[in-house]
Amino acid sequence: MTNHGGHSHTHDAPRPVKQEQRAATESIDELAPGVLRTQLPIDIPGLGHVNMYVLEDERGVAVVDPGLANKQSYTAIQKRLREIGVPLKRVHTVIVTHSHPDHFGGAEWIQSHSGAEIVTSRHFRVFWDPTEPPDVDVEDVPDLPPYRRPWEPTPWGGPGMNVPWRRRARMKVAQRFPKLLHLPRPTIRLDDAERYTFARREWVAVHTPGHTADHLCLFDPEAGLMLCGDHVLPTITPHISGLVRRRDPLQLFFDSLDKVAVFGSDVTLALPAHGDPFADLAGRANDIKVHHEGRLQRLRDAAAELDRPATVMEMSRFLFSPRAQGGMADSETYAHLEHLRVAGEFERRDAEGRYEYVRLV
Repeated sequence: MTNHGGHSHTHDAPRPVKQEQRAATESIDELAPGVLRTQLPIDIPGLGHVNMYVLEDERGVAVVDPGLANKQSYTAIQKRLREIGVPLKRVHTVIVTHSHPDHFGGAEWIQSHSGAEIVTSRHFRVFWDPTEPPDVDVEDVPDLPPYRRPWEPTPWGGPGMNVPWRRRARMKVAQRFPKLLHLPRPTIRLDDAERYTFARREWVAVHTPGHTADHLCLFDPEAGLMLCGDHVLPTITPHISGLVRRRDPLQLFFDSLDKVAVFGSDVTLALPAHGDPFADLAGRANDIKVHHEGRLQRLRDAAAELDRPATVMEMSRFLFSPRAQGGMADSETYAHLEHLRVAGEFERRDAEGRYEYVRLV
């Protein structure tokens, strides 16, 4: 599920629509020679479209993040390709930036029609797929219990995600019969800094864990393009889950923001998975860090104001509006609280199966 963390709001007055929330249009925009932006419709809270980039070369095309696994999306993919003048069977490669359904959904369907390669990060893993190998090179956290299903109680003792029963049933079935979910089987897994050629240019894989543990960006040094998935978005911040099996998921995200910012002026255009392409990748990455640092400060202030141990669910109210409360808000709050704990600013206590946090400094 690809909800995205946003800014907190003290009231529910109408807000301007963010770029990422706009409905998909049928426009096709050439961003660089052989690099086209198309948009696919998605129906996910907080998002209105996913950008499917189409990269042309002498063999046909590669596509990036081909939307959800549903008929509406498949119809849109075929329509966009037809307008570009490429039949579905000429899609030779599908690049998937990370393991969320609005990014990988069309990959297996395209592969079944064209035999396309599916390219992901070395770490790509759909967490509910029992046939996938365990996470590669991921630091295991001994005190974080295995977390398999989003609706189950969380490690911090709060309720799980509010997953509709139909989706819950599908995921349960998929754990027993994964083929029914049309999950992609990557044929090429890229290591960090590995180079790969498509669209008549060489791309450099940049592993950017944070939004997910397997997030992949791709940099084209020749044209200065960075395919950045959900890692850096133009006007919203991606959801940072507290359930990534790392000691400090937020620090992981900060490190990955620094990693893409280092490319600096070498990136002339960032190509996000939602919203419009933008120029200043390093500046936007820094703005996102500043946003999260503001949220950390809000938690410090809240803890000082409460002056007592508080649960993740209580602290979540200081970061998210009443409308946004729930499993995803709690998960992101937990990531921020754990960051403060690892930094030595907060202490975590286990109070009858619920984590409570108290400020130390």
